[in-house]
Amino acid sequence: MEIVNPNAAGIDVGSRSHLVAVGQGEQDVKEFGVYDVNLRAIAQHLTDHHVRTVAMESTGTYWQNLFSTLQEAGLEVILCNGKFTKNIKGKKTDVQDCQWIQKLHSLGLLSGSFLPDTATEQLRTYCRHRGNLIEASATTTKKMQKYLRLMNYRLDVAVRDVTGLTGLSIIASICNGESNPAALAALRHGNCRKSKAEIESALHGNGRKDYLFALQQEFDIFSTLQVKIQQCDAEIEKLLSQQIGDDPGRRSLRTGDKVHKRANKNAPRSMDVNQIAFQYFGGVDLMAIEGVSHSTVMALMSEVGAEGFRKFSTAKQFTSWLRLNPNNKISGGKVLSSKVPKGSNRLKIALRNAANAIGNLKDTHLSNFFNRICFRRGRHAAVSATARKLAVIIWNMIVNRVPYNPPSVYEFLDQKRKRKVQEMRKLIAKFAIEPDEVGFVKL
Repeated sequence: MEIVNPNAAGIDVGSRSHLVAVGQGEQDVKEFGVYDVNLRAIAQHLTDHHVRTVAMESTGTYWQNLFSTLQEAGLEVILCNGKFTKNIKGKKTDVQDCQWIQKLHSLGLLSGSFLPDTATEQLRTYCRHRGNLIEASATTTKKMQKYLRLMNYRLDVAVRDVTGLTGLSIIASICNGESNPAALAALRHGNCRKSKAEIESALHGNGRKDYLFALQQEFDIFSTLQVKIQQCDAEIEKLLSQQIGDDPGRRSLRTGDKVHKRANKNAPRSMDVNQIAFQYFGGVDLMAIEGVSHSTVMALMSEVGAEGFRKFSTAKQFTSWLRLNPNNKISGGKVLSSKVPKGSNRLKIALRNAANAIGNLKDTHLSNFFNRICFRRGRHAAVSATARKLAVIIWNMIVNRVPYNPPSVYEFLDQKRKRKVQEMRKLIAKFAIEPDEVGFVKL
């Protein structure tokens, strides 16, 4: 086969050492350590051998520092998926792996993986860490419910959310030693649906000290996690404000408020995600899509970024990267399989959650599409198909600057009411209808 990259090298990335191959001979393979001085020695070694392009596997997180060091040295670095660099013959060793990577790269058979820019990577770190904090907070909430139940405090039945205003006030009072049901029920918030008497009847504890100690520990962890989440939100807002503030054109953009898009308790409270996303994507209003929530927009900003969408030449490539396209396997003109490939990432999960929310809506363009697929193939297939349709819509909105304009406009309750009132006024004026003719009484 023709040599496409004559000055190519292959690196087998490991946790304790990296093997570098600049050719196919035994003398062309050299092993280096993983410290910073070793990474710079690798860059110098490749430069001495007149290497211009390097290919490596995306092994865990061990490749990241080496990737940055080689890029700083002016080398073209290709990060490959491990399934594309598997050795098809012979025994598997680290030396053979790096030589096989070098051979594939020299023949031009390797393609690089998608990597966001540095600013998007920093935002991704904050958002992923925030997601981990939320998961830890959810685990702590379940443990608090468990110990409350063991203490015979059925707060999970009396209130809708034990981490709401009423629930947290009662838990804090229990941890401080309060056991009187009437005093605990007096902490009920005015918006709580259950009455004070019903909450009081659910708060007769058994006085177990061991469960109380465990509850106190879990409540302290929960409170600490909430502080950490707020600090993470502040860092995210600071980073986004810095990125948007560098461009005066984006900073001056404004969009309408989305009062119908309710933010749940896990959404960032310290910033307006609707306005920030509109400015971040340069005037593209992603929140106008039904089903797209604050968490979906944050996943798009942190996982791909504003410029990352343009790295995919078509919407099909973007959906294929998300693994939302059917993985067609055809042999002899016969379709062997057309299932969606396995594997998931955070953006795919966010789009599937948005698609699942669309399935609960009524009389919208996307919900009608969801219902048609659900009737034929079931809800699981409908979620995947709607998630793919969402990805195509989002790619076209950001890359082609196309506003969201569905064939059937989704109207909310207040919009429907105003439209119906206007229609009735026209009919009354047209036919000169009197109020007593339709049963209305003048006041």
